[in-house]
Amino acid sequence: MKRADYFNQAPELIQHLLGQEELLKQQAHATFGVTIWELVKLRASQINQCAFCIAMHTKQALEYGETTNRIIGLSAWQDMPLYSNREKLALALCEKLTNAQMIDDAFYQTLNIEFDDKELATLTIAINAINSWNRIVKMFKPNVEFNEHRSNT
Repeated sequence: MKRADYFNQAPELIQHLLGQEELLKQQAHATFGVTIWELVKLRASQINQCAFCIAMHTKQALEYGETTNRIIGLSAWQDMPLYSNREKLALALCEKLTNAQMIDDAFYQTLNIEFDDKELATLTIAINAINSWNRIVKMFKPNVEFNEHRSNT
């Protein structure tokens, strides 16, 4: 079933979301780096099972220099030695916020050791933004494009 084209049905609202995304890109790059930003977007999309966003953010992460092994390992990041403590904390926050879990004072203090207040605000808004995009895309289901590379072996 073909669903509504949300870009054309609510262009003013979508422009605000795109504007927020551009601001987040600038802020994320400046405050905590593109790697954490891309990992968080990809991890939230995995949790939300948003195929369109998983495809998009995998491609973007690779373009920004993320490694294939770290992308593959992202769904089991807690048990992978591939991520820094800072990245693990960002991913833990992403999972807690995406799953609507409480952020207790102890976890907040742990976050605040690695991230300053501006970084935490930007990271929280970035996690909120990708969750918003995931829900919009899951509602309207735009076409997902995957570029598969198959081995001949």
